[in-house]
Amino acid sequence: MMQWNAVRYALVNWTKLAFLAGLPSRIVRGFAPLAKLAMLMLLFWMTSIIIPAHAQTTSTLDLDRIRRSTVFIMQTRTVGGVPIITCVGTGTLIDRSGLIVANAHNTLTNSACNGDTVVISLSILPNEPPVPSYYAEVAEANVGQDLALLRITRELSGRVVNANALSLPFVELGDSSTVNLDQTITVVGYPDVGNSSVEVLRGTISSFIAEPIGGTRSWMKTDTPIPGTMTGGGVYNQQGQLIGVPTTVPVRPLNPDDTCLILADTNTDGLINNRDTCVPIGGFINTIRPSNFVRPLQRSASLGIRLERITQPIVQLESVGEPSVSRLFISPSEIDGMPTTVAPSMPIGTDSLYLFFDYRNMTPDTIYELRVTINDRPSPAFSLAPVRWSGGRNGMWYIGSRGQVYPNGIYRFTLYINGLASGTREIIIGTPQQNTPTMSNIAFGIEDGENLYGRNNILPTGIVVNARFIYRNIPDGTPWTEIWYYGDNVIRRNDDVWVNDNRDTRIIRAEAPGGTPLPSGRYRLELYLDGLLAATSDFVVAGAREGAFPRVFSNVRFTSADSLQVAVGNPPVRTFSTTTRQIFGLFDWEFIAPGTLWRMVWSVDNVAFYDQTLPWDNIETGQNFAMLLRSNDRIPDGTYRLQLFIGPALLATFEAQVGIGQLPIDPFDQVTGVQMNGVVLDAETRVGIPNVSVIIISEEFSVSDFSWLQSQIYTLTVTDRNGRFQLERPLLFGLPYSVIVVADGYLTVSADGVEVDADTPNPLEVVIVMTKD
Repeated sequence: MMQWNAVRYALVNWTKLAFLAGLPSRIVRGFAPLAKLAMLMLLFWMTSIIIPAHAQTTSTLDLDRIRRSTVFIMQTRTVGGVPIITCVGTGTLIDRSGLIVANAHNTLTNSACNGDTVVISLSILPNEPPVPSYYAEVAEANVGQDLALLRITRELSGRVVNANALSLPFVELGDSSTVNLDQTITVVGYPDVGNSSVEVLRGTISSFIAEPIGGTRSWMKTDTPIPGTMTGGGVYNQQGQLIGVPTTVPVRPLNPDDTCLILADTNTDGLINNRDTCVPIGGFINTIRPSNFVRPLQRSASLGIRLERITQPIVQLESVGEPSVSRLFISPSEIDGMPTTVAPSMPIGTDSLYLFFDYRNMTPDTIYELRVTINDRPSPAFSLAPVRWSGGRNGMWYIGSRGQVYPNGIYRFTLYINGLASGTREIIIGTPQQNTPTMSNIAFGIEDGENLYGRNNILPTGIVVNARFIYRNIPDGTPWTEIWYYGDNVIRRNDDVWVNDNRDTRIIRAEAPGGTPLPSGRYRLELYLDGLLAATSDFVVAGAREGAFPRVFSNVRFTSADSLQVAVGNPPVRTFSTTTRQIFGLFDWEFIAPGTLWRMVWSVDNVAFYDQTLPWDNIETGQNFAMLLRSNDRIPDGTYRLQLFIGPALLATFEAQVGIGQLPIDPFDQVTGVQMNGVVLDAETRVGIPNVSVIIISEEFSVSDFSWLQSQIYTLTVTDRNGRFQLERPLLFGLPYSVIVVADGYLTVSADGVEVDADTPNPLEVVIVMTKD
């Protein structure tokens, strides 16, 4: 069927494709009937013989393009005048101008990867190792999510690269929220330290892992073991879209082994041995960071804007002691990041389970790992490979999943911190359904009669705090206990025996000692039945009371000024001109305890370009916390929004328009279109011609306009030794391109008005025949 579609396409657009037969356009116009017949015969020959089998399927996975878009990354530093490798990984080009998605742990300078230069190696030839080609710098990064966006900046000679002049192969960033369990995926990356070509692995999505940072899809898991050096590489759907980044952080062992290789003389003693620092590559991984986490970084880098924090930290939040975890327990579900209840066992058919734990003294450099066994056998599907910590210094965290059935058995969950076992919990799954006494669904708020008013466990400062919980099947006379904490200190404890009151809920309360307001900060309530933890939840006291709700952030605004001193006195601005180069974001705050986790999101046209959760590091109450959004040129038109959160609660927002209030549509940001591949043949010998330049001219210019300027070229490529070529960029629908094909010793082939549409075979395999001069 595709063959006849191609023939029909040729009949409709025969003049636009005349160059494929090597016929000058003037001949085609003069001999239209003959040209139509020739084109029909040529296109039939092309589609029946040249188009590969994969082009006749519904899949658009272009592995050749994906391979060439996959780069090998080396972080290096200079020792004794010689560059040595400190860390390695894989990355993926997502923009023709040299933007690369990678991990943060092996590109940003840190204690494990102490290099200061990033070298990018490209896949130049099929089945050959990558070739060092460029230097890159970190354009954007989220350390907690272990993602970085690199930008190619220099050639290896040191010459500065003009990003607009680059035309590198790249892939499209897909929507990871559409990924399903058991979906087929393709994993692409480098399997070693740069000695081999790109490797392609096939697999399926085996599970999703939930964490507070990203909800139910914080991680994706695959059943395919992935080499450690492929961390930072690409995971693709059947449409060839990047839907995830394989991610792990190797834990450097005490002695070099197969997960940490000695590659150079790092101590300059003239020998390469165990005294030299090894390069961590890690073991096999199966953990994938979904691609939607990349979007804020991509949006910021592609718009050419950067966000700077002007208000600097005042309170130093230094960790005291080693990172640790404690109080591990299981809950069947979570609400707003808190456990619904504490489960001593789980029934047959369990498909939702969350491991909760407390953590202390964690930093973004902390590496944590979850190992799960079922009946003493490792379970990769429910485990989490070593990854970077992203939850702040102290608090409560969870790792879990929903929607996948847990087989019956005895489960052991063991958490590792920096490679050392730090906490474990066992639970039996598969017990019969029982009417077990339970307490669940703790909620906090301000009491008004029988109702509680609050906002996602965020309470304003006050004298009394109330908690409501649900109870089931508790016999009269059962001992129970409520314990209230402020930080790690008990502020109230009540031991009692249970008396049923024929209700399903109960409200309890705690008051500040001496009738003074409760100080701002993190609180906790624990409920016990017969001495066993039955339910628990944390809440935060922050902000002044405004009705029944907290006023934490106020006077949120955007304004424009040359300096912060001027900005703080300027009124809020909701409309900025198209020439605006910087915008201040300002807000006041009340009663936020240092260390409280808060979140700030900046977006344009409802797409975030900055999304960070950080511990509060300023005084408790103040004015004019300042951020500066700036651009070297001008801030692009669009609707910009600043949102402020504590936990899941959106507490304040401000919105303003720049220019027309909407980003201009950039067709180059999309990879939708037709991929053109082909071969250039000698008209007499029918042998492929190497080193032929195939140039696609922008739709704004014709062949007669072309003067060999970079600005006139949409994309170009050169044939390989067999005469084959592949355009680096797809031809977009409905745009009239011009084409020039040039080779030494051959007549130039050219044509104007070459268009493709949704009916064009994709990829389009073409044959270009050239006649000797």
